[in-house]
Amino acid sequence: MIQASRENTVTLEVVNREELTKFKKDLQEAFAVAVVETFGSKLDKPIPSDEDLEKSFNADGAVVYHILSNGKKTGGVVLIINAITQHNSLDFFFISVAEHSRGIGLKAWKAIEEKYIETKVWETHTPYFEKRNIHFYVNKCGFQIVEYFNKHHSDPHATSDEDFPGGEDFFRFEKVMKQ
Repeated sequence: MIQASRENTVTLEVVNREELTKFKKDLQEAFAVAVVETFGSKLDKPIPSDEDLEKSFNADGAVVYHILSNGKKTGGVVLIINAITQHNSLDFFFISVAEHSRGIGLKAWKAIEEKYIETKVWETHTPYFEKRNIHFYVNKCGFQIVEYFNKHHSDPHATSDEDFPGGEDFFRFEKVMKQ
């Protein structure tokens, strides 16, 4: 018997204030997987820190979304939207590990671009060891690596995660949108 494949519809839904605690926990669990896979150890504290997430959630222009696949919560995103300059930031982006490799992340990114069509430049960061993220941003979404932060070239906007596994080695990405 042949079954028709069901198209995966990906949408965004604003996270309500009362959902932020669970959203934060889900995001931290998703981020922890790559750290454990890369460094082989459990984390002593959540990454990103509660403090960094709260800072992002409460930043000017912050918008927090659930990513839904066919109506099911499968991830989330924190954006910082600057309505004046339209230089916007992708602060945090995650897909639940159980949902990886199903095309949800790319569809979610396309939904974000469609929602914020006026954006001139998108910016994001990822640790150097996050090969999956680097592949996703560069090869799937069209970002370019524009800066490499390390002990010789510090990020002027570094977070409080000073003992983040891998240290201060991060890539900064940009995607210049066609206007």
